[in-house]
Amino acid sequence: MTATRDRRPERSAGRARSRRIAALPELGAAAGLLVVALLTLALASGQLPFLSNGRDDQLDGPIKTPTPSDVIVVDPRTKVPGTITYVKAGNIWTQSGERAYQLTTGGRDAMPSWSPDGAWIYFIRLTPRFGRILVGGVQRQYDLDVPSVMRVRSDGDGVPETLLSGTFERGSTIWSFFIRQPVVSPDDSRLALVSDGPDPTKSDVVLQYVDLATRSLATAAAPQNKPFGHQDPAWSPDGGSLLYVRNGRDGSRGAPTLMRLDLATGKSSAMAGPGYVSPAWSPDGRFVAVTSTDGFGTDVVMLEARTGIELLRLTSDGRSFSPEWSPAGDAIAYLHIDGGVVDLVLVTVIGSGPTWTLGETLPLTAAAGLDPASRPDWHIPAELLPAPTPSPTPSPAASPSPSAVP
Repeated sequence: MTATRDRRPERSAGRARSRRIAALPELGAAAGLLVVALLTLALASGQLPFLSNGRDDQLDGPIKTPTPSDVIVVDPRTKVPGTITYVKAGNIWTQSGERAYQLTTGGRDAMPSWSPDGAWIYFIRLTPRFGRILVGGVQRQYDLDVPSVMRVRSDGDGVPETLLSGTFERGSTIWSFFIRQPVVSPDDSRLALVSDGPDPTKSDVVLQYVDLATRSLATAAAPQNKPFGHQDPAWSPDGGSLLYVRNGRDGSRGAPTLMRLDLATGKSSAMAGPGYVSPAWSPDGRFVAVTSTDGFGTDVVMLEARTGIELLRLTSDGRSFSPEWSPAGDAIAYLHIDGGVVDLVLVTVIGSGPTWTLGETLPLTAAAGLDPASRPDWHIPAELLPAPTPSPTPSPAASPSPSAVP
């Protein structure tokens, strides 16, 4: 085993402050903001993958103790090609070969995403500041965690750069809007993310773009079930479409629908659902790995991109989620919880879809205690990738599959 030790973070990212929630009723979109935030953390399934749901094997044995917050233990058998980024204790880490490296400190970072050339990692940072808002006609002060879109060089050189702040000011009011899940377009021109900015009193948390030249927000024309909003944007490899999750509810349970936005026409169509979240495209654009949610937990499955038909289940333990394809197309990494501790796991896929067979499953980390709300992302330099087989991203089927819903 290889242990990597670095500076100890100060605080955990993603920590909500109760006083901020108490002030939300003074804002027009308050109910939607709170519900969407909870749905996102719950993977839109109505339950968290790391809480007991009545399944006898939800926890195998006693609760585990994760390694210290500045230590990642890497299984030397893994030898990860390229570099995977993930989050532990609110800090961005990268793992390559047999080693892991800590890129940021402070414990307030989340949701990393590679730039296409591998030079940058984009992420969300929460910054504490004081806010002011009228409550019952009296201006009161609150603690805020203001999100910002950041980027840091993947080699660790230099300091993180702020691209967009979530600060919202109107008159004497100082508040903030949500910013989550930034992912970079294949042409490196813009980010897709979910946000209720720039004015949280007028929007739910929905799919938006950030132009990387002007650093301005623009809302995508994507239908939603108010006030539940969207989550989990994912660019197709050719940049021609975006997958995202349209959140919804069916009674007391989540009912997320996997949607496809055609960027040429601006039209959205249902690809699959309900019950699929966290989509990740295969490098050739023919398949999508997703988190499948049901009453027993969360598992990783494979869908055909054109029809949304489920082709293969990669896990069946009810405790696996947030898949990410290897850019080489021969493996999938995903988060897995065991004994209350989240680790990164890799499974190889042998052959070509849809007739794969599953190869070896290996843990990429050991008792790491990774942050479950931050999915991993994987980059391999182009010169190390196999020669691609031309295959355009499939167009939506003329009619949805039996598993798809409008």
